Amino acid sequence: MLTVIEFVAFTVFVAILSAYKTRDEKLDTEEGYFVAGHSLPGIVIAGSLMMTNLSAEQLVGTNGQAFSGSMATMAWEATSAFALIILAFVLLPRFLKGNIATIPQFYKMRYDEATKNMFSIMFLFAYVVTMLPTILYSGSVALEKIFGIQELFGISYFAAIAIVCVATGLIGMAYSVFGGLKAVAYSDTINGVGLLIGGFMVPILGFVALGQLDGGGFLEGIKHFATATPEKMNAWSAPNAMAPYIPWPLLFTGMFVNNMFYWSTNQSIIQRSLGAKNLAEAQKGAIWAGFFKCLDVFVIVIPGVIAYQLMQGGVLTVGSGAKFDGDAAYPMLVMHVMPKPLMGFFAAVMFGAILSSFNSVLNSSSTIFSLDIWKPIWGKDADAKKVVKVGQIFGLVFGILGIIISPFIMYFGSGIMNFINQCWGLFSMPILCAVLFGMLNKKVSPLAPKIGVPVHIVLYAIGYFTVFNKMHYLYWVFVCFVVQCIIYFAVAKFAPAKEEFEMPNVPQIEMTPWKTGKIWATAGALVVVVMYIIFSPLVLG
Repeated sequence: MLTVIEFVAFTVFVAILSAYKTRDEKLDTEEGYFVAGHSLPGIVIAGSLMMTNLSAEQLVGTNGQAFSGSMATMAWEATSAFALIILAFVLLPRFLKGNIATIPQFYKMRYDEATKNMFSIMFLFAYVVTMLPTILYSGSVALEKIFGIQELFGISYFAAIAIVCVATGLIGMAYSVFGGLKAVAYSDTINGVGLLIGGFMVPILGFVALGQLDGGGFLEGIKHFATATPEKMNAWSAPNAMAPYIPWPLLFTGMFVNNMFYWSTNQSIIQRSLGAKNLAEAQKGAIWAGFFKCLDVFVIVIPGVIAYQLMQGGVLTVGSGAKFDGDAAYPMLVMHVMPKPLMGFFAAVMFGAILSSFNSVLNSSSTIFSLDIWKPIWGKDADAKKVVKVGQIFGLVFGILGIIISPFIMYFGSGIMNFINQCWGLFSMPILCAVLFGMLNKKVSPLAPKIGVPVHIVLYAIGYFTVFNKMHYLYWVFVCFVVQCIIYFAVAKFAPAKEEFEMPNVPQIEMTPWKTGKIWATAGALVVVVMYIIFSPLVLG
């Protein structure tokens, strides 16, 4: 009962505080609803960026990868700092200069209407079929164990997962559909504070549990962690390693371009940066988020290794009742180390993490549909209230579709994170290259993305059915990236645009850059380098 009371209390607190912080917002305007009225400060952007990414699919899925693999899994987190630096200093100044609200809007500005529609549909398909369902499912894996729903109601595991998916999805829809981007961003930040507390408790208590294996406590646990399984400490996996390991050449190839796509061109991620009150705050948000991603390693990678070591020590049973042993590692670790009086608080933190990603992706989906599909085709004369209303209605539709699909994710093999990343691979490189070449090459014509998208889909599908079981899939993602670059360079040379593109200079905010931004960016990059030295054969690996 205490667990339920704590869970409800913290969840209600977040809802009330978010409502209070957004009580004066004008949600009947496109700017107010979709880009938070250009009012977000850097710390809110950084917190929302982190919480949009750091959800249950990360807590469960990435820790599951670390459990099954090694510290090489931290590449998904730490190396994101480099992509966020590029976002801050290369792309955000151009996006904000042109008053861009969505990535598809940029595609229309840079290429044409058909290109924009093509990418809008790709984004929506990826969000509704991949992101929303996996966010709900991965969270339900953890919450089902914390509350013991299967045993409590005497139902099947599938039914228990479905109940949690429905409940979480409905609450997430309320935040996103009726609160707009600012409610999403503030709830993300508040939940982020809870996640910092609850999330860091897990590895700390895990170290204590490891120390008990050697008859000691916290310090002995850290020593056990660093020395018991040196193969797990090495973040530099062999070039021929398979997922969940990350081969070291991918740090400079497939992982790099994958992070570039996710952090610099993924609408659900950068939308909060586009809602910044000025360029300096947008850059602060991106760079600070890079630091947060390094801290994430302690929350969503190290617990997976701790779970493995506790299993090796015979005190943790992994795999009971869940589809994938790796994905069960984190919730089983939580159940083992978290004190019962704090379980309700942690469940609320986990719930907030699920909501943060779910409602952010849902808000981005309704933004893309309303501004990039419905308004240009059917709502050319519609006023702002009508556009927002349509966004809310289709937010409900997308949310319901995500809820319906979510329980069935358990039947897809290879683990949650591999499933998500392989699905995104079908769209990622065309989206990335259309932005990069559109920004940095004035001669590329609309022909390039029209050739690039179908070529990529066919090429990626060939790889999926032929080489994914022989090499790490991110190698093939990089091959696809190189092919896209060749297509864009060829079109720019042999079928260039009739007029060279110039980004419109119509900013709605102050465009003075962050004065000390490059110093902070350099510091962030050095942190990543130091982390890779520590988790290498030179030190712990």
